[in-house]
Amino acid sequence: MSEYGLQLREKQKAKFIYGVLEKPFRNYYAKAKQMEGMTGENLMIILESRLDNVVFRLGLARTRQIVDHKHVLVNGKQVNIPSSLVKAGDTIEIKENKKGSQRYKEILEATAGNMVPEWLEADAENLKGTVKELPNREAIDVPVDEMLIVELYSK
Repeated sequence: MSEYGLQLREKQKAKFIYGVLEKPFRNYYAKAKQMEGMTGENLMIILESRLDNVVFRLGLARTRQIVDHKHVLVNGKQVNIPSSLVKAGDTIEIKENKKGSQRYKEILEATAGNMVPEWLEADAENLKGTVKELPNREAIDVPVDEMLIVELYSK
């Protein structure tokens, strides 16, 4: 496979894993490029910090789509924008009136064995979690070579 093909494949893989379309992905890349530090690492941190991903990582959802259903609170306020970026110290939880539903009992059973990343703190019993800190690249276990993505966009 050509170098371009490898770069394209890595971008497609990242877009698929995080459920991001092309235009928002390009915007995340532009934002990552403006940030201090390495662009590829910044891109991965941005993708990992999306609200839909954090809810998924905390084990509060089986997929990254739950945010759309207006069941998620961030720091006590309803947020239904999956692409919202969380910050260190943010508290994410499921709305009180949804916590007793069969849906969330099933989700907790299904996600009980999942590892919560070290940068998050989960309280599964209360369907709640906290962002202890933003992740560094070593804490992100996604099999994507972000440097190939950077090379692709650098052309």
